[in-house]
Amino acid sequence: MSKNLLILSLFCIAFFFGKNLVLAQSSLSQNTKELIQPPYLKIGDTVAIVAPSGILKNRTKEIDQAKDLLKSWGLNVVVGKHVFSKANHFAGTDDERCEDFQNALNDPTVSAIWCARGGYGTVRILDKLDFSIFKKKPKWVIGYSDITALHNQIHNVGVESIHAMMCTSLQDDLSSIAETVSTFKDAIFGKSLSYTLKGSKHNKTGQASGELVGGNLTMLHTMLGSKTSIDVSGKILFIEEIGEYKYHIDRMLQSLKRAGYFDDCKGLIVGDMSKLRKNTTLWGTSVEQLILDALADFDFPIAFNMPAGHEKDNRAMILGRTIQLTVGSEQSTVIFE
Repeated sequence: MSKNLLILSLFCIAFFFGKNLVLAQSSLSQNTKELIQPPYLKIGDTVAIVAPSGILKNRTKEIDQAKDLLKSWGLNVVVGKHVFSKANHFAGTDDERCEDFQNALNDPTVSAIWCARGGYGTVRILDKLDFSIFKKKPKWVIGYSDITALHNQIHNVGVESIHAMMCTSLQDDLSSIAETVSTFKDAIFGKSLSYTLKGSKHNKTGQASGELVGGNLTMLHTMLGSKTSIDVSGKILFIEEIGEYKYHIDRMLQSLKRAGYFDDCKGLIVGDMSKLRKNTTLWGTSVEQLILDALADFDFPIAFNMPAGHEKDNRAMILGRTIQLTVGSEQSTVIFE
């Protein structure tokens, strides 16, 4: 080999591997970078109530209850102009719902955005939203179910958010959702969160540490392949679901698995799987066993019985926050750092 050819070969090798090393380091840096924590609320702060998805037909009572609850904690409340608007399935047109949410994102006097309800519709406004001001002055965005779409988007912006109750979660008797309300309050005011979960014979024991991400399984599946999908590498995933057939749940998990979603996941926390529908052809196993079977190729710990999702007991969780997960057969613990 001539001297010039040798030099050229060495240069090409150095360029190729050097470039890929930089890319790998950049990817690792983005994946391990801590998310921004919005300021916790304090007395006198303002919460905006908005409705980015489903219609709030005959739900004025719950919104009034939500306002009263926040005011009882010393907070101010503003309600989006279009919260009670109606556009077929939705709480106003896409543009109206987007306008309310964008105003809340941009308003410097608003410290938190509380979603009135889920349903369906958030995904329709994601690409209309501008997070440039929000990134400079982050604030808490709170909700669950369909609001998972926003949690995903906000996670990829680099900011923590809160998976917790919404306005329509409120009941006449708050004692029936005492833990739901108290953990919501703890989360927004900055009190530390930790949970001890009931044991399950289906638990896959082990320990893991990582950022908590996730939410509603259908919404995670809906985001797949888009810029709003979450990279769960090095993270702990939470899932919950309502009103699905077991084979639908299996299909979504299989789809996520085939897309490499779980390849570098550190752990899984399974919340409520509520009001599962019965198909004429029975699935044949429990939903817990279904999940274990779908993820049998992976060795990360799996904890069942997280009280979060579409039940009255819906504990608050900070998405994007590092947690310590310990899964045992008798009990599991989830500790937020």
